[in-house]
Amino acid sequence: MSGLSGPWLDFNGDISTKAARLHAAVILRGPEPRGMDRRELGAGCPQDPRLVAKTTKRAPSEVPKETEVAFYEVGNVRVRYERAGSGFPLLVTPGGGLNSRVSNWPTAVFNAMEAFKDDFCCITMDQRNANGGESTGPIPNRDSWGAFADDQLGLMDHLGFEKFFYMGYCIGGPFGLKLIERAPDRVVAAVLCQPVGHRPENPDVMYNSGRDVWAPELRARRPEITQDSIDAYLHDLYRARPDFVYSVSREFVRSCRTPLLVMPDDTPAHPYQTSVDIAALSPNCQSTVFPWREPKDLLEKTIGQVRDFLRSHQPATAGR
Repeated sequence: MSGLSGPWLDFNGDISTKAARLHAAVILRGPEPRGMDRRELGAGCPQDPRLVAKTTKRAPSEVPKETEVAFYEVGNVRVRYERAGSGFPLLVTPGGGLNSRVSNWPTAVFNAMEAFKDDFCCITMDQRNANGGESTGPIPNRDSWGAFADDQLGLMDHLGFEKFFYMGYCIGGPFGLKLIERAPDRVVAAVLCQPVGHRPENPDVMYNSGRDVWAPELRARRPEITQDSIDAYLHDLYRARPDFVYSVSREFVRSCRTPLLVMPDDTPAHPYQTSVDIAALSPNCQSTVFPWREPKDLLEKTIGQVRDFLRSHQPATAGR
């Protein structure tokens, strides 16, 4: 795929044509960003000195303005989150499978919080029960993808954001599509970076990662969680629907009108075919070139494409 050129692919036409076009690129520039109401910019990432002071144990005037670290709680769920920047809200979830947590950003292919904090109000979070994170909640045995979506939507409710962009790495691909299924009118556009998906020749790669990497450390910290509950949870995540992106059906993506940008990868947990299928099925999807991680100038160009894609879908009158 090293011969690819151009910023991204814009898929139109039938599925077979769209799938084939992932192997060729055309130069396509998104429309210039539309104007943004100043009231929206001002309200994009409001600061609550009481909340910041409580979580940082500093007087409000001493809290750095660059990043806010805080928690929100609802029922028996507690979510740690960070936000930085100002403007239209962008929820970004790091990779790491079930250990998706804020501290993973320094080792990501690129740090979205750093890359986009000058463009948007960037919000990130530890997913519930990620080892090394500080978000906690029950281990569900049904609708497990929906539980993640509830946490994410709950956070945006807590922050007062009705509509937002979403960008998810790795397991964030299934997260993002579940979010759109749950709240199609709230997710304005989504970027799926290196999305997780089912690999028929290695069907338990994600299940085994959860069982062998995530679960032992979690149970060591929380011995009240039984192995039976872990097994039921992993089954619901990865074996109940052993296809595609796990969290939603192909039929849903075929009907999804939300603008999507896919950033393909090709590793055991991130099948290239999953990105091809998302792009082929979705009626409103673009894809970056692949590979895009190297060399550095191509990576920087790809980051710029993500920025342009999001800006092109920024509501002109949001916040009014």
